[in-house]
Amino acid sequence: MKKEQMHQSKDNKSIPVTSISSGKGQELSEDIYYYTDQIVNFILYGLPKEKEWVLIDTGMPNASSVILSAIKERFGEKRKPSAILLTHGHFDHVGGVVDLLKEWKVPVYAHPLEFPYLTGEKSYPVPDPTVNGGLLAKLSFMYPIEPINIKGALKPLPDDHTVPGMPGWQWIHTPGHSPGHVSFFRQNDKALIAGDAFVTVRQDSLYKVMMQKAEVNGPPRYLTTDWKAAWDSVKKLEALHPEFVISGHGTAMEGKELANGLDKLSKEFETIAIPEHGKYV
Repeated sequence: MKKEQMHQSKDNKSIPVTSISSGKGQELSEDIYYYTDQIVNFILYGLPKEKEWVLIDTGMPNASSVILSAIKERFGEKRKPSAILLTHGHFDHVGGVVDLLKEWKVPVYAHPLEFPYLTGEKSYPVPDPTVNGGLLAKLSFMYPIEPINIKGALKPLPDDHTVPGMPGWQWIHTPGHSPGHVSFFRQNDKALIAGDAFVTVRQDSLYKVMMQKAEVNGPPRYLTTDWKAAWDSVKKLEALHPEFVISGHGTAMEGKELANGLDKLSKEFETIAIPEHGKYV
């Protein structure tokens, strides 16, 4: 039997959106560094002088060169991760993974409920450009939704909720934005990597995305299909009382600004996050 080749999604294409943070990286602690690729964040986790590190999410379509450049700046020449971790499989979080796997032979960990979208089996639901929102929502009809195939590298996150390559962290199932969406949390300093379970920018407003105006908000409306699960996931993360967060979109937030914003979102999710109308409402 012929071995099935890895491939990008059939509708893979560059998306012409950006922000003032694009091309910039920031160290939040000695082992957590995030970088903004156009309008989405990927994370390099590990101490720069240590051998072991992991990559969390892989940016927008065609992001591999951007990611390799950020890795070189952070860790040095020809440094590959011990693993890639995916919060979920939407196009703006797996954009560079196929090309990176041609460069590296490393495992990719995700929740099993995301596997159909990562093994060429199933497309994501069609985005909803009718949700009340700004230009990014209206442009969502053009976003890639067909599956990539990285079956040969894909592994399930451990059943005990530990995180490969990240001692002291746990993965948390936070569905709603996608069925197998996960977030990562470290108890000792209450660091949270939220993915798109909630974001720190109003993602459907092009102006706020471009200017990276910080505010705690629900998951991107045009790609969220289960709003009850999304609200439950926000409540679950708020109950952890994170001290700082990196979300999939927007700038990192910490302290009272984060606590107050997340508390408000948890209590008022219906009016803040859920659109007034739309095919998934």
